[in-house]
Amino acid sequence: MRLKKFHARTMSEAMQMIRESLGDEAIIVASNEDRVGGTGVHVTAAIDPAYDISGNEEGYNEGDGGWLQYDEENDIDAVAEEITEVMLRHCVPEDVMDDIVSCATIMGFEDIAIALVTTLEQLFTFRPLPERRYPRPIMMVGSPGAGKTLAVAKLATRSVMSGLSVGVISTDIKRAGGIEQLKVLTDVLQIKLHTAQDYKSLRALTNEMRMRHDQVIIDTPGVNPFSKYDVKDLARLMHTTDIESVLVLPAGTDADEAGEYSRVFATLGVKSIMPTRVDIARRLGSLLSAAHYGNLGIADASTTSSVAQGLSPLSPRTLAQLLVPRLYRAEKDDILGQNSFEGQPLKTGTR
Repeated sequence: MRLKKFHARTMSEAMQMIRESLGDEAIIVASNEDRVGGTGVHVTAAIDPAYDISGNEEGYNEGDGGWLQYDEENDIDAVAEEITEVMLRHCVPEDVMDDIVSCATIMGFEDIAIALVTTLEQLFTFRPLPERRYPRPIMMVGSPGAGKTLAVAKLATRSVMSGLSVGVISTDIKRAGGIEQLKVLTDVLQIKLHTAQDYKSLRALTNEMRMRHDQVIIDTPGVNPFSKYDVKDLARLMHTTDIESVLVLPAGTDADEAGEYSRVFATLGVKSIMPTRVDIARRLGSLLSAAHYGNLGIADASTTSSVAQGLSPLSPRTLAQLLVPRLYRAEKDDILGQNSFEGQPLKTGTR
């Protein structure tokens, strides 16, 4: 990975300079305005040598516009550079990437697989969803279309298949088809779907159902985290009783927005995050961003549209495997299936 700095009067001019110098495959790593006088912007861009159109194989030095880094310049930092490349291609925010690369560098492992797994273990918390009797109701929360209803169905299915008694409640009573979609799934499991009209009825239901079931799982309507009205309504639901809330977030979401989402939900009391659509996402920076900025534990991943066996607990190793599948291709795939990468394009950042 090669990095190069550009200085221009405006961001538009800087983008044009980057396209002309490095091509359309260049990635913006960082940008900032001049701190003194505000006379322009500084932009750092990265390009894979395979896509470099500059024609400078050795890298060049043209003052402020010269290469900042070249793949073979510092062999001693090869692991850090490779992890940097992975983070860049997964669109991980700069400060999160800095923490990950710094941690990996300090530990000093010479093998990227070991370095990445150990770094993820040190910097992030992993909190898999329970697979046995659990006293606290589990509530899925998130923005519209995040996959909350399917996540509820998947968790309920896994628990039923494990022999547990499961109660399911939906508070998504206003969205067209919200109740019907979940009812189809609970009917297959021979589970009665309960509905709660407001936080008072939810409190009564959860207090009664938790005495009769091994697990109680709650679906909620999608909320706009930047709407004070939506947030207020969700807060009432979350705090009706001792509920454990999980943020459902689609993988591939813009990483900066995911970080903002997680901050809002964390202030409401959310402790964990479940990424959905992991099987079709090419960039997982949103997951690392949300976990970092919201200080959220990483729970299970939703890896398929199939309800049965649709959840996979995440760990430092399995998350590293998702970030860099090639490191584990010789071994059995723990997340997406043994043949999940055959005949399919790899995630960005895995080659």
